[in-house]
Amino acid sequence: QVRLVESGGGLVQAGGSLRLSCVASGWALSTYAVGWFRQAPGKEREFVGAISWSGGSTYYADSAKGRFTISRANARNTVYLQMNSLKPEDAAVYYCAARPGGVIADSDNKYSYWGQGTQVTVSS
Repeated sequence: QVRLVESGGGLVQAGGSLRLSCVASGWALSTYAVGWFRQAPGKEREFVGAISWSGGSTYYADSAKGRFTISRANARNTVYLQMNSLKPEDAAVYYCAARPGGVIADSDNKYSYWGQGTQVTVSS
């Protein structure tokens, strides 16, 4: 069974850090680009950032630049989202998604496989 599973969410104070993980099971993530998206209550899902299949390229939304870093460990079938200097407006359910072909995209309709999401809550 093909699955993506996010973990690492939780409650953190503003200014704190969290590292989210996205683990693929039942298939090899190494040939896929992986994107991170988030959705806050009452808002549309938005792009956070993405990483190419090799990890050689990353791309971030303006809201994430300078604070968030995406990396991957293909040997572990895992992609990470390191989030620093968190703000209350970063609170959302965070999703990882995989895109065949390995090239970065910032539109959610370019991604074929999605995880179930992990909640991030930031207290002020």
